Amino acid sequence: MTKSNLTRRGVLKSGAVAGAGVALPTIFTASSAAAYTNEPTGGSVTLGFNVPQTGPYAEEGLDELRAQELAVEHLNGMGDGGMMNTFSSKALKGNGILGKKVEFVTGDTQTKSDAARASAKSMIEKDGAVMINGGSSSGVAIAVQGLCQEAGVIFMAGLTHSNDTTGKDKKANGFRHFFNGYMSGAALAPVLANEYGKDRRAYHLTADYTWGWTQQESIAAATEAMGWETVNNVLTPLAATDFSSYITPVLNSGADVLVLNHYGGNMVNSLTNAIQFGLRDKMVNGKQFEIVVPLYSELMAAGAGENVQGVIGSMNWNWQLPDEGTKAFVKSFGEKFGRPPSGSAHTCYVQTLLYADACERAGTFNPCGVAEALEGFEFDGLGNGPTLYRAEDHQCFKDVLVMKGKENPTNQYDTLEIVEVTPRAQVEYAPDHPMFAGGDLGQCNPGA
Repeated sequence: MTKSNLTRRGVLKSGAVAGAGVALPTIFTASSAAAYTNEPTGGSVTLGFNVPQTGPYAEEGLDELRAQELAVEHLNGMGDGGMMNTFSSKALKGNGILGKKVEFVTGDTQTKSDAARASAKSMIEKDGAVMINGGSSSGVAIAVQGLCQEAGVIFMAGLTHSNDTTGKDKKANGFRHFFNGYMSGAALAPVLANEYGKDRRAYHLTADYTWGWTQQESIAAATEAMGWETVNNVLTPLAATDFSSYITPVLNSGADVLVLNHYGGNMVNSLTNAIQFGLRDKMVNGKQFEIVVPLYSELMAAGAGENVQGVIGSMNWNWQLPDEGTKAFVKSFGEKFGRPPSGSAHTCYVQTLLYADACERAGTFNPCGVAEALEGFEFDGLGNGPTLYRAEDHQCFKDVLVMKGKENPTNQYDTLEIVEVTPRAQVEYAPDHPMFAGGDLGQCNPGA
């Protein structure tokens, strides 16, 4: 069976791979001779990149694909090596993974959980993928993470911000580098209180799925602890494109802040509608009306144009960070694609390197050996400073960025500025925090 490579990708192949079935979980040990799902037997190993190529988060998905392609090039010894040169771990040598050339296949999640599971299942069962990476929706991430747990492969989550991904829906085969809603709230609340005062009344519009629910809960709890009042929370469908009917009630609510718990195209459209209704020009309760976007991305900011100017939000990472790892990645990405990378691109690139590095350190592709190598792993050099992959829930802990839409951008990529780098200690929480309660990490499943 022919697998995709750097010049031929985006098509899911047909055919079956022996040993790709689902088995009951077992515990891997170094001396185990048991087979595992899609154990590579030839000179190459296949990774599955599952991203939204259509749907409301398609722009994020395209940038993820760019970064994933770049990561494969670097792992195979092509290009300048990017973050492999700044990564604190020196296990990667640019000769593939464990001496095997890295190839990849891709799928389109469509920003739909069922479609995402189907494409991931195809990549595992038909293409022999040993790892799935990507996604720009927490609903998708949770669905695919569950599938990977059942199938016995590692899931290196892409852009997923719901608390539930490493909370009630956490899985032993799943790992998240991206931050979450709780961290956004913890980073944003002090800045919002400082900028806008502690006597504020907030109206929330919230994407009606797991990310929106936990993001709203997180930002509301954090701002209420600072003195804000939550006036209302209205759920909006992910498929919505016109938010005018949701903006109108805000005008008569007595709120003086609109919190848009939206992402991707949803955020671009809802923010545009809010600006069209003149919300930011109004005085309410003796205060200038403000808009907050808890989760930002460069691609969203570019799509919203001048409407983001002065709007505060949070990010996992930004291409303007001054650390050596960020500079190395931005250089590589920019030379290949002619633009700076987004935060979603960064996390997918980093997750691919972290997976490969764990394989090298474990000396195996067995998912349970890889999981053991990732649990409790501390590293640096991949942006955001010193980072921990916590063993208890497979969540990365690192610094979080508070951003603001730039008032006088100099070009189409110069849309956001860093307001504050929130230290890791400020966004950390206990594994049994109520917002992350329920569920069970369980045991790693090596599959067939």
